[in-house]
Amino acid sequence: SSVSFRTQKDPSQPHFNKGGEENMNMEVPLTKGDLGGSSVISSRKEDSPQPPFLKKGREEEQINLMFMQSNGGLVDASQFQGKDSILSGPAGGIVGAVKTSAIAGFSKIITFDMGGTSTDVAHYNGEYERSFETEIAGVRLRTPMMAIHTVAAGGGSLVRFDGARFRVGPESAGANPGPACYGKGGELTVTDCNVMLGKIQPEFFPQVFGHSGKEKLNADIVTEKFQQLAADIDQTPEEIASGFLAIAVENMSNAIKQISLQRGYDVSDYVLCCFGGAGGQHACAIADTLGMKQILIHPFAGVLSAYGIGLAEIRILKEKSVESLLNDELYVQLKNNFTTLEKLAQTELHQQSETDSSVTELLPKAHLKYQGTDSSLIVDFDDIASMRRQFETLHQQRYGFTLSEKPLIVELISLELICDTQKSSERTYPKRESIKLEPVAIAQMFCIDKWQDTPIYQRADLMPGDLISSPALIIEKTGTNVIEMGWQGKVTSHNHLILEKVAVTQTASKITTPTSQPNPVMLEIFNNLFRAIAEQMGVTLQNTSYSVNIKERLDFSCAIFDADGHLVANAPHIPVHLGSMSESIYSLIQAKGKQLQPGDVYMLNNPYNGGTHLPDVTVITPVFNTSKHIASLSKGGGEAGGIKNSKPLFYVASRGHHADLGGITPGSMPPQSAHIDEEGILIDNFLLVKNGVFQEESVAKLFTKAKYPVRNLIQNIADLQAQISANQKGVEELHRMVKNYSLNVVQAYMFHVQNNAEVAVKNIIKNLTDGEFKLELDSGSFIMVKISVNQTEQNIIVDFTGTSPQSKTNFNAPQAVTQAAVLYVFRTLVEDNIPLNYGCLKPIKVIVPEGCLLNPKYPAAVVAGNVEISQNITDCLYGALGAIAASQGTMNNFTFGNEKYQYYETICGGSGAGKTFNGADAVQTHMTNSRLTDPEVLEWRFPLLLEDFSIRENSAGKGEFSGGNGVNRRLKFLEPMTAAILSSRRLVEPFGLAGGHAGQTGVNKLIRADGAETVLAATVEVEMETGDRLQISTPGGGGYGTPKQD
Repeated sequence: SSVSFRTQKDPSQPHFNKGGEENMNMEVPLTKGDLGGSSVISSRKEDSPQPPFLKKGREEEQINLMFMQSNGGLVDASQFQGKDSILSGPAGGIVGAVKTSAIAGFSKIITFDMGGTSTDVAHYNGEYERSFETEIAGVRLRTPMMAIHTVAAGGGSLVRFDGARFRVGPESAGANPGPACYGKGGELTVTDCNVMLGKIQPEFFPQVFGHSGKEKLNADIVTEKFQQLAADIDQTPEEIASGFLAIAVENMSNAIKQISLQRGYDVSDYVLCCFGGAGGQHACAIADTLGMKQILIHPFAGVLSAYGIGLAEIRILKEKSVESLLNDELYVQLKNNFTTLEKLAQTELHQQSETDSSVTELLPKAHLKYQGTDSSLIVDFDDIASMRRQFETLHQQRYGFTLSEKPLIVELISLELICDTQKSSERTYPKRESIKLEPVAIAQMFCIDKWQDTPIYQRADLMPGDLISSPALIIEKTGTNVIEMGWQGKVTSHNHLILEKVAVTQTASKITTPTSQPNPVMLEIFNNLFRAIAEQMGVTLQNTSYSVNIKERLDFSCAIFDADGHLVANAPHIPVHLGSMSESIYSLIQAKGKQLQPGDVYMLNNPYNGGTHLPDVTVITPVFNTSKHIASLSKGGGEAGGIKNSKPLFYVASRGHHADLGGITPGSMPPQSAHIDEEGILIDNFLLVKNGVFQEESVAKLFTKAKYPVRNLIQNIADLQAQISANQKGVEELHRMVKNYSLNVVQAYMFHVQNNAEVAVKNIIKNLTDGEFKLELDSGSFIMVKISVNQTEQNIIVDFTGTSPQSKTNFNAPQAVTQAAVLYVFRTLVEDNIPLNYGCLKPIKVIVPEGCLLNPKYPAAVVAGNVEISQNITDCLYGALGAIAASQGTMNNFTFGNEKYQYYETICGGSGAGKTFNGADAVQTHMTNSRLTDPEVLEWRFPLLLEDFSIRENSAGKGEFSGGNGVNRRLKFLEPMTAAILSSRRLVEPFGLAGGHAGQTGVNKLIRADGAETVLAATVEVEMETGDRLQISTPGGGGYGTPKQD
């Protein structure tokens, strides 16, 4: 969709925040109104037109119509806005879970809401947790919502065997045709697995299935389909169904880890509050996986979201952006602001139908963050000392460290007014005298590798005091609850069903007990586990980093590697990083392999020895066979102590784009550099942490004594410590994995997941043919590639012979970048969810002549190679394969700064069209997917104004399928600064394929304060004065196929 941004502030008024008082503005009270150029739903009432049925309901004055909101509160129809109800159903579930758990005596809960297509999980410990920025279906919403994490695993999630791995979701069977057991021709799903294993009994389901809508669940078709699978796999139908369920449980458990363990909460202290139509079938398995000991299942668990809406209160949230230093002067101002917010909330309350309702609670909150960071934490508004204590306690819990000497910034304040129109209460029932429970039936249920007699009870027959031993099935009108081996159920005086872990028993079947031999179930589970470790590393890095580049723009990557330095798994970060990080590990092993010790951490950025360009600093931690003496993060982290001179078992690494690493221009991306030293400080396997101690003095000397030193040492050190912390998270998780599965098994599955990726790439080779392509660059140089496909041996040769010699400019790509581009392209050709790892490259031989611009020698400048030539390589490869027309072919690198400020961003453009699809407008393409800094954050942090960020209409190449449009981005500078642009495709158009037209070239333009305009070169450095503007218009993508009008 088209993206257009205009700043909401008066462009004639400078508004760069220097810590002074801000005018009260309740209409647009929050920053981050437009999130990096994406479509955004705003907070203003006039932006949310009310539908006709709602208007009619409002006209019926005798109706007291209330609506549930995503923030967990009710609102009168007169105040209702559609944008505030998008997650109202899941929010009702959380309210229901919290209210009923409180009645049951539980205050610390993990909510587990499993439905047909997805599972929602949330954390609660005394207060509702909310997110003030949420992305749903690609649209970012800036409105308070319950903090809910969703994973695509539900009863309707499709299950399948792809020839190597068992797969669960994310596709869903939906309600029609639904699961196979619905009898409408559907495929196998998670629900069918439960039918196959006897955890769902068709006799106790309503007869509403089949084409007539009057049939029972069809267990016969389920058995038949699993038998067909068993014929292709050396496993029984029961083992296959158990394997699929194990994967679904692992996926859902990982979702819970993201909202708990990753944030410092020990889930073993929590109760799992289970609801949703499919929740009770999997609750025990989820709890076993997470080490949880209690499960609460309410009598209305199957419809708890609806029940929760009935229990919800009127809640009114008011917020105000502050972005000022927390001090005594501001504290007085904040107290006045809270008074104003309370008056606004009271006024809104009186406008609601419940005019006689009284306020039961006021919750004033302050959103605090360390100065120079963007990760805020919410504390109760109190005196300054108390708020700092609360903040540092939360910061230590969440991120593992505090920075007590750093000033605190109040990002915003919020006030929640609660009007509880009805107190939550539930009837108590008398306890039944101890009698032997009689089941309504005995069924066969498959658990722990065998069929077992399993009693079935009707929930309506149970009474307080009843104890239910395992295994057992409890049937309700809205669901089925499975009590697995080792668990016991009891009914409380409120008729709540509490499941408790009563015995440590073997709960894993042989199909989920891994050996070193490949197993299709465990292959999928380990794939997910390895990726989850890299994702947890990424979360840690983003949370603990200092710079806008890493924290806001997400210009970082994390990955894990085997003992030989081969990539095993990565989080979905920056492609050019991920494909090239192995080269950094290889470099460390070759240079320091025999010297590596537990507790050591190294860093490098040498583009001739495994690096890409100098601002991308890779931090590498070898992982040894010990988990003792883990150093604290405040000292830099790392794995200390243990076995001397042992070979590392694995490696973990994080690469982050530092905002400045020296060089002749701020941001370390000089447009005119001709020697590597001009681009910053070259680092080659530098010992960053020794025996668990951060080598701060050595780092400071390296960074400040160079010919062109760094401009913000504190920021560099903070980001390096964040990278060390991220690596340490990876080390801990790998140790935990080895403890759970054994070293032999973990190492074996590192090989197996790589082999799986290799097979996937080999499978697409049969669809490829030989090809070659010659791509011209703006400089007049060429990239030449010839792709030779050997169908017999299932391998490919990618030969760049004929490419122009290395350039005297900085448009030279290190070999690691070239390798990354090849890996990326062939991974994208695999239309399946496989990891980007070393296996993808096994069938591919890459030939890059030494001394060409894709494999330069020292001291060639390379800053543009990583960000520009990498884009050209991908376009050239896609051209040779005839797959996709050229995308914008540049990252449009834009840096500005002085001794005080440094900033770097890449700007989106148009993507190329393919054989069956149009290109996309305004997207980051191929070798980068970093995020633009939020406009308000950009304007708060730096003295400038973002005047225009919009689609560049008609910049795309036409074709049977047209390319995507580029963008226009114009910034006005409010202080003198040095700005630099490093771009390409300003002279040579992004090519079309198969008769498609080329996209338009980009344009860089300087607009002086007096209105004088100058078209700038593709690479340029310019001194900006107050009032000057820079406008960057990015290229469009090429079209594919002859346009119809041709």
